[in-house]
Amino acid sequence: MARATKKSDDKNQNTVEEFREWLFQPSRLLRFALLASIPVLAPWLYRQLPKLESRDEYRLALDKVVIDPAPVAPIPADLFEQVQKRAELPNELSVLDRDLPRRLAEGFALHPWIARVVEVRNEFPSAVKVTVEYRQPVALVHVPNGYYAVDKDGILLPPQDFSKADASEYIAVKGITSTPQNGAGQRWDDPAVTAAAKLAELLAPKWKQLQVATIIAPQNVSAATESDALQFDLETQTGTRILWGRAPGTQHPGELTPTQKLGRLNKYLAEFGSFDRPSGPYEIDIRHWQEITRRPLNASSASAARLKETSSRRR
Repeated sequence: MARATKKSDDKNQNTVEEFREWLFQPSRLLRFALLASIPVLAPWLYRQLPKLESRDEYRLALDKVVIDPAPVAPIPADLFEQVQKRAELPNELSVLDRDLPRRLAEGFALHPWIARVVEVRNEFPSAVKVTVEYRQPVALVHVPNGYYAVDKDGILLPPQDFSKADASEYIAVKGITSTPQNGAGQRWDDPAVTAAAKLAELLAPKWKQLQVATIIAPQNVSAATESDALQFDLETQTGTRILWGRAPGTQHPGELTPTQKLGRLNKYLAEFGSFDRPSGPYEIDIRHWQEITRRPLNASSASAARLKETSSRRR
């Protein structure tokens, strides 16, 4: 038993000696020393590297930021300068800044003219390209103290970017009694404005061709009013009132579709040439399923006249 124990001790002693001989070789000790120094040397070595982000070839001036598509009136030409001010961006940017795309995207998203930032692409070394979707004005909402432009969602657009000369470029919305409580880029908290904006978007491509000048909003609307309960009229350039009904998107049973209503307006114009003919201005009701009715506005007691589906009355 003692002899077996001695052999085991001798074997362990030999293993230790072999390990010491392997470990304490100069080349191996040097490697271990180098590995141990990495935590100390690495920060120092990093500080010795050249600061590439500060070199001119990696700096980007503001005029090298490309906005796609470029802003056109009424969107202000100095849009990027406004974005820079809102987002507190420096006068120069580093193309090596990994945070640059996010900073630019968030900066542009803050601007009330920007509906969505599609992409920020670093086109090194010449430029950074920011692709955006702009909000588009669809109507001017007239209120007692002036007018405000809104987009299709009823988002208020910067009032300073519109002038009286712009009034003829957009359909008017009248009858709104509220005023916007939030700043530009925020929704006008009035269901009548939101619904009127949807109707304005529908009419936008051809409102002048249809001789429509104004959307008349219903009265006594509160913030709690259901938009599906609101009915709108249209007023032509010559004073005829068209009873349109509910705004696009309604789920109300029995309401004609926007396409059907536009079809009736087009058919009336094709037959008579104007909503005033033959002896208007009229109140024209296009909401019924079977027919269009009208009555002279200057004779409110006159009975509603049924419009026949022929062109003989035009003659």
